[in-house]
Amino acid sequence: MDTSPHLVSDVMTRAVVAVGRKALFKDLVERMERWKVSAVPVLEGDGRVIGVVSEADLLPKEGFRDIDPDRVTQLHRLTDIAKAGAVCAEELMSAPAVTVHADATLAEAARIMALRHVKRLPVVNAEGVLEGVVSRGDLLKVFLRPDNDLADEIRRDIVDVLFPAPVEPVHITVVDGVATLTGRVQDATRIALASRLVRGVEGIVGLDCRLTAGEGA
Repeated sequence: MDTSPHLVSDVMTRAVVAVGRKALFKDLVERMERWKVSAVPVLEGDGRVIGVVSEADLLPKEGFRDIDPDRVTQLHRLTDIAKAGAVCAEELMSAPAVTVHADATLAEAARIMALRHVKRLPVVNAEGVLEGVVSRGDLLKVFLRPDNDLADEIRRDIVDVLFPAPVEPVHITVVDGVATLTGRVQDATRIALASRLVRGVEGIVGLDCRLTAGEGA
């Protein structure tokens, strides 16, 4: 049975701190501080995500507190200036929210975070209703998997499938997330495929593939 945390649903946090449109500035700050989160989803109706308020959305109020922006600043930082005067979530939130579905892979979630420069993603269903939140820290949990579990998965799902009858036994060791494969197999064309699949195992940090191909003595 495959127990790898491949999907967002495997690592996401299901108990989520969220707010409504009318949540006030101070309440947002207090919730983020109390629950130690850097952003909160904004919901309406039956829990549909309509935006996200992050620490970055709140900071302009402090940044523009004691300055009178000149015309150039007004032109280039219009959004920040507007947020500096905001008092509730619907005026502060970034919308539409950048979200992800529970059945997305961890790699897909990581790419969305990198491309959109966000630290947390609300997890929504097909109707946009909040199901959880996944953070950068959640995605890194895969690297806490025990080395033995990683080796077992590589054996079961890759080596035994690609090389059912090796010329010499394929040995698999995993130390601190780095996998080493040694042995001799019949089909040289499958070695590159095996390497690619091993690198794709969630939790693998690196690979030293020493597999060779050829007939036995």
